[in-house]
Amino acid sequence: MVKAGIIGATGYAGAELVRILLGHKEVEIKWYGSRSYIDKKYASVYGNMFQLVEDACLDDNIEALAKQVDVIFTATPQGFLAGVLTEEILESAKVVDLSADYRLKDVEVYEKWYNIKHKSPEFIEEAVYGLCEINREQVKKARLVANPGCYTTCSILTAYPLIKEGLIEPNTLIVDAKSGTSGAGRGAKLPNLFCEVNENIKAYGVSTHRHTPEIEEQLGYAAGEDITINFTPHLVPMNRGILATEYASLKKIKQADGSFSLPTYGQVKAAYEKYYKEEYFIRILEEGVFPETKWVEGSNFVDIGFLIDERTGRIVMMGAIDNLVKGAAGQAVQNMNLLFGFPEQEGLSLVPMFP
Repeated sequence: MVKAGIIGATGYAGAELVRILLGHKEVEIKWYGSRSYIDKKYASVYGNMFQLVEDACLDDNIEALAKQVDVIFTATPQGFLAGVLTEEILESAKVVDLSADYRLKDVEVYEKWYNIKHKSPEFIEEAVYGLCEINREQVKKARLVANPGCYTTCSILTAYPLIKEGLIEPNTLIVDAKSGTSGAGRGAKLPNLFCEVNENIKAYGVSTHRHTPEIEEQLGYAAGEDITINFTPHLVPMNRGILATEYASLKKIKQADGSFSLPTYGQVKAAYEKYYKEEYFIRILEEGVFPETKWVEGSNFVDIGFLIDERTGRIVMMGAIDNLVKGAAGQAVQNMNLLFGFPEQEGLSLVPMFP
């Protein structure tokens, strides 16, 4: 059995890690780390764990934790892991970090967008960006995995094949995304109160959201050049889910008769299938069917649909995920499965909940 420890186990992503790992055949949770609830029974924090978890919460001493487990999940605010990570820790245990500390390869970009000083930039280069469907082989050999953000996972996977195959103009990409309130975390914040969120929808972080450079960096690798996009997130009154609607100008491509014209539905579908046909967790929907967050809730699936708008020469791409599963904890477990050679679906055969 692989022994796992979680720091930040009482946040929403940490709690989702607990829920998933309790159903994993090859993992035993040894450490429920939570600075806010030290010595309190985990089940007293999350009543759904009554008689399922008997352990009490421990602190966030990652050095002590690394000596007791094989893998550490850090579901912590930005800056925590960067401030405590050492070579000794990485020699003792593999680390899957759910924060942004090691996602961006340019430390200056990280410090600009997150407005904090990076305290261990020496580990940035070796960290593997844990988008399993794209970086699977690199993840398998990693010691440190930077688990992607929720908006970024949905946004990148929805557009990646079309950018990689040169079917769209990358710098015309516009990402309009909506998220449930769990994406903001469990902390008490005025904008997230029921009366503030209910019967309301609002944009936030307009042109300044921290996931923007992450999306640009990863899609830039696919394009083979630096790209600039528009990304606007919105908060909607639901618990879970992200729906990203993305727009981009199509490139004219050479057809079989030698002429140049916009890609057909079949050519776009073929691009998606080239990269995702064998990917269990990515579902390319039928023509004319578009994703809904309810279809993926509680699961590790990504649903993708698209429509070619011949009138404007643009394509509309849509992706949906559960922000706490594929957007956080589920993806972290998927990365762990790769790290230890487990079947990628182990612990993640979660049928979406409906209604």
